[in-house]
Amino acid sequence: MAAIVATVGPAMAGVTAPNPYTLLPGPLWNSLHPAAVQARRDKTIRFGLLSSIKAVENRSDEVMAQETQEEEVEENLNISQIKQHLFAALQGINRGIFGVPSAKKSEIQNLVELLESQNPTPEPTLCLEKVAGAWKLIYSTISILGSKRTKLGLRDFINLGDFIQTINVDQGKAVNVIEFSARGLTVLSGQLTIDASFKIVSNSRVDISYQKSVITPDQLMNVFRKNYDLLLQIFNPDGWLEITYVDDALRIGRDDKGNIFILERIEIC
Repeated sequence: MAAIVATVGPAMAGVTAPNPYTLLPGPLWNSLHPAAVQARRDKTIRFGLLSSIKAVENRSDEVMAQETQEEEVEENLNISQIKQHLFAALQGINRGIFGVPSAKKSEIQNLVELLESQNPTPEPTLCLEKVAGAWKLIYSTISILGSKRTKLGLRDFINLGDFIQTINVDQGKAVNVIEFSARGLTVLSGQLTIDASFKIVSNSRVDISYQKSVITPDQLMNVFRKNYDLLLQIFNPDGWLEITYVDDALRIGRDDKGNIFILERIEIC
Protein backbone atom coordinates (compact mmCIF):
# COMPACT_ATOMS: atom_id res chain seq x y z
CA MET A 1 0.00 0.00 0.00
CA ALA A 2 2.87 2.32 0.84
CA ALA A 3 4.42 1.48 -2.50
CA ILE A 4 1.28 2.32 -4.29
CA VAL A 5 0.97 5.66 -2.49
CA ALA A 6 4.59 6.42 -3.15
CA THR A 7 4.18 5.61 -6.81
CA VAL A 8 0.96 7.57 -7.34
CA GLY A 9 1.81 10.51 -5.12
CA PRO A 10 4.72 11.90 -7.13
CA ALA A 11 2.84 11.37 -10.36
CA MET A 12 -0.08 13.50 -9.09
CA ALA A 13 2.14 15.99 -7.35
CA GLY A 14 2.17 18.35 -10.31
CA VAL A 15 -1.55 18.13 -10.88
CA THR A 16 -3.79 20.57 -9.07
CA ALA A 17 -7.22 19.26 -8.34
CA PRO A 18 -9.96 21.50 -9.61
CA ASN A 19 -11.48 23.74 -6.93
CA PRO A 20 -15.23 23.62 -7.15
CA TYR A 21 -15.35 27.13 -5.74
CA THR A 22 -12.88 28.63 -8.23
CA LEU A 23 -14.51 31.38 -10.32
CA LEU A 24 -14.81 30.74 -14.00
CA PRO A 25 -13.14 33.18 -16.41
CA GLY A 26 -14.98 36.55 -16.56
CA PRO A 27 -16.69 36.32 -19.98
CA LEU A 28 -17.84 32.78 -19.42
CA TRP A 29 -19.07 33.53 -15.90
CA ASN A 30 -20.89 36.63 -17.06
CA SER A 31 -22.61 34.66 -19.80
CA LEU A 32 -23.89 32.10 -17.34
CA HIS A 33 -24.74 34.27 -14.36
CA PRO A 34 -28.56 34.64 -14.05
CA ALA A 35 -28.36 38.38 -13.48
CA ALA A 36 -26.19 38.77 -16.56
CA VAL A 37 -28.54 36.64 -18.61
CA GLN A 38 -31.53 38.78 -17.55
CA ALA A 39 -29.61 41.99 -18.20
CA ARG A 40 -28.73 40.78 -21.66
CA ARG A 41 -32.33 39.78 -22.27
CA ASP A 42 -33.54 43.19 -21.11
CA LYS A 43 -30.98 44.84 -23.33
CA THR A 44 -32.14 42.77 -26.31
CA ILE A 45 -35.77 43.63 -25.60
CA ARG A 46 -34.93 47.31 -25.20
CA PHE A 47 -32.95 47.27 -28.39
CA GLY A 48 -35.79 45.56 -30.24
CA LEU A 49 -38.33 48.00 -28.82
CA LEU A 50 -36.13 50.95 -29.62
CA SER A 51 -35.66 49.60 -33.12
CA SER A 52 -39.43 49.27 -33.53
CA ILE A 53 -40.01 52.78 -32.18
CA LYS A 54 -37.30 54.10 -34.47
CA ALA A 55 -38.91 52.35 -37.43
CA VAL A 56 -42.29 53.87 -36.56
CA GLU A 57 -40.71 57.29 -36.16
CA ASN A 58 -38.97 56.93 -39.50
CA ARG A 59 -42.27 55.84 -41.09
CA SER A 60 -44.05 58.79 -39.49
CA ASP A 61 -41.35 61.10 -40.79
CA GLU A 62 -41.82 59.65 -44.28
CA VAL A 63 -45.60 60.10 -44.12
CA MET A 64 -45.26 63.65 -42.81
CA ALA A 65 -42.71 64.45 -45.51
CA GLN A 66 -45.08 63.08 -48.17
CA GLU A 67 -48.02 65.06 -46.77
CA THR A 68 -45.89 68.20 -46.62
CA GLN A 69 -44.82 67.63 -50.22
CA GLU A 70 -48.45 67.18 -51.29
CA GLU A 71 -49.44 70.36 -49.46
CA GLU A 72 -46.60 72.24 -51.15
CA VAL A 73 -47.74 70.92 -54.54
CA GLU A 74 -51.30 72.08 -53.78
CA GLU A 75 -50.08 75.49 -52.65
CA ASN A 76 -48.06 75.82 -55.85
CA LEU A 77 -51.09 75.15 -58.06
CA ASN A 78 -52.30 78.25 -59.83
CA ILE A 79 -55.94 79.28 -60.06
CA SER A 80 -56.43 77.72 -63.47
CA GLN A 81 -55.07 74.36 -62.31
CA ILE A 82 -57.19 74.38 -59.14
CA LYS A 83 -60.28 75.09 -61.24
CA GLN A 84 -59.50 72.14 -63.50
CA HIS A 85 -59.31 69.86 -60.47
CA LEU A 86 -62.51 71.37 -59.07
CA PHE A 87 -64.53 70.92 -62.26
CA ALA A 88 -63.28 67.33 -62.50
CA ALA A 89 -64.38 66.69 -58.89
CA LEU A 90 -67.85 68.10 -59.63
CA GLN A 91 -68.51 65.70 -62.49
CA GLY A 92 -71.39 63.28 -61.97
CA ILE A 93 -72.69 64.57 -58.60
CA ASN A 94 -75.67 66.60 -59.89
CA ARG A 95 -74.55 69.76 -58.08
CA GLY A 96 -74.66 67.91 -54.77
CA ILE A 97 -78.46 68.23 -54.62
CA PHE A 98 -79.02 64.67 -53.43
CA GLY A 99 -75.96 64.43 -51.22
CA VAL A 100 -72.28 63.67 -51.85
CA PRO A 101 -70.03 60.94 -50.38
CA SER A 102 -67.89 62.31 -47.55
CA ALA A 103 -64.59 61.71 -49.37
CA LYS A 104 -65.83 63.61 -52.43
CA LYS A 105 -67.21 66.38 -50.25
CA SER A 106 -63.82 66.75 -48.51
CA GLU A 107 -62.04 66.85 -51.87
CA ILE A 108 -64.31 69.65 -53.09
CA GLN A 109 -63.94 71.50 -49.78
CA ASN A 110 -60.14 71.41 -50.04
CA LEU A 111 -60.20 72.75 -53.59
CA VAL A 112 -62.64 75.49 -52.58
CA GLU A 113 -60.31 76.54 -49.76
CA LEU A 114 -57.37 76.61 -52.17
CA LEU A 115 -59.28 78.93 -54.49
CA GLU A 116 -60.38 81.11 -51.57
CA SER A 117 -56.75 81.46 -50.48
CA GLN A 118 -55.94 82.89 -53.93
CA ASN A 119 -59.04 85.07 -54.30
CA PRO A 120 -58.19 87.75 -56.88
CA THR A 121 -61.01 89.93 -55.49
CA PRO A 122 -60.52 90.07 -51.70
CA GLU A 123 -63.04 92.91 -51.30
CA PRO A 124 -65.82 91.92 -53.71
CA THR A 125 -68.52 94.28 -52.42
CA LEU A 126 -66.25 97.22 -53.32
CA CYS A 127 -66.31 96.12 -56.95
CA LEU A 128 -69.78 94.66 -57.44
CA GLU A 129 -69.45 94.76 -61.21
CA LYS A 130 -67.68 91.41 -60.82
CA VAL A 131 -70.74 90.03 -59.04
CA ALA A 132 -73.42 91.52 -61.30
CA GLY A 133 -75.06 89.45 -64.02
CA ALA A 134 -76.27 85.87 -64.41
CA TRP A 135 -74.80 82.85 -62.64
CA LYS A 136 -75.55 79.12 -62.77
CA LEU A 137 -75.20 76.98 -59.65
CA ILE A 138 -72.77 74.10 -60.21
CA TYR A 139 -72.41 72.93 -56.60
CA SER A 140 -74.03 73.44 -53.22
CA THR A 141 -73.81 71.69 -49.88
CA ILE A 142 -77.60 72.12 -49.57
CA SER A 143 -79.07 68.70 -50.28
CA ILE A 144 -82.64 67.50 -50.68
CA LEU A 145 -82.54 64.63 -48.23
CA GLY A 146 -84.38 63.51 -45.11
CA SER A 147 -87.85 62.10 -44.54
CA LYS A 148 -89.57 65.49 -44.53
CA ARG A 149 -87.91 66.79 -47.65
CA THR A 150 -88.56 63.68 -49.67
CA LYS A 151 -92.30 64.33 -49.15
CA LEU A 152 -91.87 66.91 -51.86
CA GLY A 153 -91.27 64.07 -54.29
CA LEU A 154 -88.27 65.94 -55.67
CA ARG A 155 -86.14 62.86 -56.08
CA ASP A 156 -88.66 60.52 -57.66
CA PHE A 157 -91.20 62.89 -59.14
CA ILE A 158 -89.30 66.00 -60.20
CA ASN A 159 -86.36 66.45 -62.53
CA LEU A 160 -84.43 69.49 -61.37
CA GLY A 161 -83.00 71.66 -64.09
CA ASP A 162 -80.69 74.65 -63.84
CA PHE A 163 -80.43 76.93 -60.83
CA ILE A 164 -79.95 80.43 -62.21
CA GLN A 165 -79.24 83.55 -60.18
CA THR A 166 -79.39 87.03 -61.68
CA ILE A 167 -77.94 89.91 -59.68
CA ASN A 168 -78.94 93.52 -60.33
CA VAL A 169 -76.38 95.64 -58.52
CA ASP A 170 -78.08 98.98 -59.18
CA GLN A 171 -81.33 97.80 -57.60
CA GLY A 172 -79.73 95.68 -54.91
CA LYS A 173 -81.77 92.67 -55.96
CA ALA A 174 -81.18 89.01 -56.72
CA VAL A 175 -83.58 86.72 -58.56
CA ASN A 176 -83.16 82.96 -58.13
CA VAL A 177 -84.84 80.69 -60.66
CA ILE A 178 -84.98 76.93 -60.13
CA GLU A 179 -86.12 75.10 -63.25
CA PHE A 180 -87.77 71.68 -63.11
CA SER A 181 -90.11 69.33 -64.92
CA ALA A 182 -92.67 66.97 -63.44
CA ARG A 183 -92.70 63.29 -64.38
CA GLY A 184 -96.01 61.68 -65.10
CA LEU A 185 -97.58 64.94 -66.18
CA THR A 186 -97.92 65.87 -69.82
CA VAL A 187 -94.47 67.31 -70.46
CA LEU A 188 -95.04 69.92 -67.80
CA SER A 189 -92.05 72.10 -67.08
CA GLY A 190 -91.91 75.07 -64.77
CA GLN A 191 -89.85 77.03 -62.33
CA LEU A 192 -89.67 78.34 -58.81
CA THR A 193 -88.74 82.03 -58.78
CA ILE A 194 -87.51 83.65 -55.56
CA ASP A 195 -86.92 87.40 -55.39
CA ALA A 196 -84.59 88.78 -52.72
CA SER A 197 -82.90 92.06 -51.86
CA PHE A 198 -79.39 92.50 -50.53
CA LYS A 199 -77.38 95.19 -48.79
CA ILE A 200 -73.66 95.47 -48.20
CA VAL A 201 -72.53 94.98 -44.59
CA SER A 202 -68.78 94.52 -45.10
CA ASN A 203 -66.13 94.36 -47.82
CA SER A 204 -67.07 90.75 -48.52
CA ARG A 205 -70.50 90.17 -46.97
CA VAL A 206 -74.09 91.03 -47.86
CA ASP A 207 -77.32 90.60 -45.94
CA ILE A 208 -80.08 88.96 -47.98
CA SER A 209 -83.80 89.40 -47.38
CA TYR A 210 -86.54 87.28 -48.91
CA GLN A 211 -89.10 89.33 -50.88
CA LYS A 212 -91.48 87.00 -52.72
CA SER A 213 -91.70 83.73 -54.60
CA VAL A 214 -93.93 81.97 -57.09
CA ILE A 215 -94.15 78.65 -58.93
CA THR A 216 -95.21 78.75 -62.54
CA PRO A 217 -97.27 77.49 -64.32
CA ASP A 218 -100.29 77.34 -62.03
CA GLN A 219 -100.69 73.58 -62.50
CA LEU A 220 -97.35 73.01 -60.76
CA MET A 221 -98.29 75.43 -58.01
CA ASN A 222 -101.29 73.20 -57.32
CA VAL A 223 -98.98 70.15 -57.13
CA PHE A 224 -96.72 71.79 -54.55
CA ARG A 225 -99.28 73.84 -52.64
CA LYS A 226 -99.32 71.60 -49.55
CA ASN A 227 -95.53 71.56 -49.34
CA TYR A 228 -94.80 75.08 -50.51
CA ASP A 229 -93.50 76.27 -47.15
CA LEU A 230 -91.20 73.29 -46.97
CA LEU A 231 -89.96 74.04 -50.48
CA LEU A 232 -89.10 77.59 -49.46
CA GLN A 233 -87.24 76.34 -46.38
CA ILE A 234 -84.88 74.48 -48.69
CA PHE A 235 -84.21 77.35 -51.09
CA ASN A 236 -84.91 80.36 -48.84
CA PRO A 237 -82.06 82.88 -49.30
CA ASP A 238 -82.71 84.80 -46.04
CA GLY A 239 -79.55 85.51 -44.02
CA TRP A 240 -76.06 86.69 -44.84
CA LEU A 241 -73.74 85.59 -47.62
CA GLU A 242 -69.94 85.85 -47.58
CA ILE A 243 -68.43 86.15 -51.06
CA THR A 244 -65.20 84.23 -50.57
CA TYR A 245 -64.04 84.07 -54.20
CA VAL A 246 -65.00 85.81 -57.40
CA ASP A 247 -63.37 86.34 -60.78
CA ASP A 248 -64.74 86.88 -64.28
CA ALA A 249 -66.08 83.33 -64.55
CA LEU A 250 -66.49 81.77 -61.09
CA ARG A 251 -67.99 82.78 -57.74
CA ILE A 252 -67.94 81.03 -54.37
CA GLY A 253 -70.02 81.99 -51.37
CA ARG A 254 -70.68 80.77 -47.82
CA ASP A 255 -73.89 81.53 -45.94
CA ASP A 256 -74.85 81.84 -42.27
CA LYS A 257 -76.13 78.25 -42.29
CA GLY A 258 -72.70 76.83 -43.14
CA ASN A 259 -73.48 76.10 -46.79
CA ILE A 260 -71.08 76.52 -49.69
CA PHE A 261 -72.23 77.69 -53.14
CA ILE A 262 -70.22 77.52 -56.34
CA LEU A 263 -71.59 79.37 -59.36
CA GLU A 264 -70.40 79.76 -62.93
CA ARG A 265 -71.05 82.91 -64.94
CA ILE A 266 -73.38 82.50 -67.92
CA GLU A 267 -74.77 84.68 -70.65
CA ILE A 268 -78.54 85.01 -70.90
CA CYS A 269 -79.93 85.89 -74.32
